[in-house]
Amino acid sequence: KELKDDELEDSEDESSGSETDTDSEEEEDTGLTENQNRLLYLCDLHSDGGKKWMRKPALIVLIYEGIVANVFDFDYAPQSDLIENRRVWLNISQEGKSDIEFLREEELLAGLQKPTRSYKPVTCYQITKKGMGVVKKISRKDKEIVHEVTYMRGSRELLEAEWDGNDYWLQSKSGYRRKSTITDTEDVSYVSSAYVPQCLRYGGRPTLSNAHRAHESAVNTNQIRDNLDEVITLNSVSIIVAEYVPFGANQIVQLNNNVGSTERVQGGFISPDIDDNAGGTSMTDDHDLTSVDILDYTLTHHINFEAEIRFQEESGVVQVETFGVSLNAEGTCFYGMQVEAVMDRIKDNISLDHLARLLVDVQQDSSAIVDSIISEYQRELMQLIFLGDASNRNKVNLIIANEITPHLTAEEYMDKGEYENELKQVIGDTKAAYDISEHDTLIFGAYGLLVCGPNSRHHEPLLCAYLQFITIDIFVQNYFARMWILSADMETTNKVIEVSDSDPTSLGRIRYRICKLARDIIQLDEILGYLLEALEIIEIPPEPPEQAGRSLYERLEISGMRSQLVRRTTDLKKNIAGSQRYLDVLRERAHVVSEGKMFELNENLEANSRKLCELQDYNCQSAHSLWILKLMFAGTFAWDLLDRLTGEWTVMNSTWMQEMANTMILVSPGLWFVISIFMWLGVSVGILIIFSRMNKDSHKIITLKQRLNKRIFVEKLRDLLKTKIKTMEEFKYGPEKDIVTLTYEEKDPKEWGNAAPTVVIEYDQRNQYLLDVTLHYSKAEASRNLAFNATDLQKKLLTEFEELGIYDPEGEDHSGDALAVDKRLAIEQRINAEEAEGEEEEEDE
Repeated sequence: KELKDDELEDSEDESSGSETDTDSEEEEDTGLTENQNRLLYLCDLHSDGGKKWMRKPALIVLIYEGIVANVFDFDYAPQSDLIENRRVWLNISQEGKSDIEFLREEELLAGLQKPTRSYKPVTCYQITKKGMGVVKKISRKDKEIVHEVTYMRGSRELLEAEWDGNDYWLQSKSGYRRKSTITDTEDVSYVSSAYVPQCLRYGGRPTLSNAHRAHESAVNTNQIRDNLDEVITLNSVSIIVAEYVPFGANQIVQLNNNVGSTERVQGGFISPDIDDNAGGTSMTDDHDLTSVDILDYTLTHHINFEAEIRFQEESGVVQVETFGVSLNAEGTCFYGMQVEAVMDRIKDNISLDHLARLLVDVQQDSSAIVDSIISEYQRELMQLIFLGDASNRNKVNLIIANEITPHLTAEEYMDKGEYENELKQVIGDTKAAYDISEHDTLIFGAYGLLVCGPNSRHHEPLLCAYLQFITIDIFVQNYFARMWILSADMETTNKVIEVSDSDPTSLGRIRYRICKLARDIIQLDEILGYLLEALEIIEIPPEPPEQAGRSLYERLEISGMRSQLVRRTTDLKKNIAGSQRYLDVLRERAHVVSEGKMFELNENLEANSRKLCELQDYNCQSAHSLWILKLMFAGTFAWDLLDRLTGEWTVMNSTWMQEMANTMILVSPGLWFVISIFMWLGVSVGILIIFSRMNKDSHKIITLKQRLNKRIFVEKLRDLLKTKIKTMEEFKYGPEKDIVTLTYEEKDPKEWGNAAPTVVIEYDQRNQYLLDVTLHYSKAEASRNLAFNATDLQKKLLTEFEELGIYDPEGEDHSGDALAVDKRLAIEQRINAEEAEGEEEEEDE
């Protein structure tokens, strides 16, 4: 065993080039932190000595798994990310990402930007020669710790992160596989009150406070799987999550009617379910309901209301969740929340680690609220833009706090270290930070901004105006990405049209794709109209008179955002026009394909009709000739029979027959003629009866025709045909396909009820498609108790094809060419099937 372990270690030394020979070399200082050493070694293992590149998403997954396994001393927080056109929440370590960038700055890792099919480039990493030199100095202890998360337990097989469309899995080449929990976001207990900025209010009562319930969140349980390091805390925190949803004046009117704004008793509970039996008496609703209380509204411009969330949470998690929701005709949706307490922190000293998890809950629940009150048409538009992941759509976060601890200058927060990493958890990758006054700080992030200071709430009008434009900016980015996906779907459709001559199943798919693409383009054009209308009516606030307000106005650059967005939206209009023209070209090409197939069908029908006419003429002539021959044969046979009876060797030689023959033949010659005629008629009737019975048996034939149009392995089909009795082969060569028509008989009649059928198959030899199968089976020849019916014949024939493996399911799989929406739908169906299977297993247990 010791020898085997030594061999494993030696092989590892040779493969990675990372082990050292002496303890003195292991203890050599690398100049990096412990986390950076382990991270560099992790990249070295997956770079395979500089031969491979490691994708950033996979590295993020392995870093998270390392945090959970105590390999890395990092924090993580949930963040919205795009993986292969799917927007999901991932537990991402900002500290881990920061160390990756540091290793790149030190030229220990090389970076590569590679385009993907989702039109978002992926960053890849590879260890450099300089990095390999540093790896040799890393201690054996650190390497062994990294092995715990990098290798499959008990082996030296690397675990690689693979995305299946919904989850990440860690799997090895030998087949080991386990699911990563990186997509499982963690809940925290909190208490919140509705918050709507005063600049968005138009009268009405003030929002209610839940401060008296702040103590309820101080529970002892939480779902966090990491020991959090708190660096920055906030006091008196207000959160506004904002997004753009296509709205218009009519949609606002309908929304006001939906929530009962115009009724005597306003508001009530709302449900996302659609009532399929609105004319019935009663119903049940098992979903968690949301309570809506109207604050103020105008019929065609806006609505403000409080929404109390009553969704069921995990055991041990307490969430008193009340939103202040403000929706306007420009399409901006504000979801405001005053944080009363998070865990055991009441009002103040709110940790950014906890706040990051709270924000995920706010974003998800706000999507559920607005989706339950907007129209079905608007939900379709959102699903179109976000490709079926509208529930996980990205929004912008505005965090307003009266105080930040520690209070530093803006430049000190951008330290590329612990302060900046902490801020990235709530506002994304930091872009810039400014001191707008002596006490107030503004920090910009990729998907939010943080405003801290005692005067921060005075700037709400400017901040809300900024959110209106930034939400449109985010929506336009998603719109543009969706346009690329649409273009890819159209290009794939064009490729399907190009190979339509060799694929007999292509025409139906082409028509389906064109109809779906046409609908998508129409809806995208309508969304563009809503965007242009919103940019026309959004008002730009004037520059404030005080110094802090002017400084904030300058930093937000509100005045220039409208013109930039109008220009980008106009650019999208050109893209939509181009897509419409391209779709017209695809329609025309599809029409040409359809006409070509119809022309081919007409040619085949014409050829078949010509053959049938010729066969009909031959049949008529044959029938007449056969009738004459039957009569002649019957007469000849009858007379030959009489000749046999009256021949020299017959009974005519006997005395008693000679007397009767003399009387009938010699004395009365006419009598024998009559006997001959009756003999002819008798034999003719007998032959006709026998022929009729044979003709009746010939109608007891089952003819089975099956159109398959399935992809096959031609070589396996030929192997099958070698076991049959071939009777005829016909070849028809064309520019795109080679059609072979082959007729064979089964060798063993016992397997078919003592009647061997005749089978005619037609297949495309060049493109490897089995087109049609025709089977002829005589029930008259089969044993009465063993005869097959049509269903049995079909099942036996197709089963034989399947058992011999002539079908090519991979060649027939067109899921790779499916529309992006259909791919997303397939993932959703797979997830639902897995959940249903899991529920059935739980019930069985």
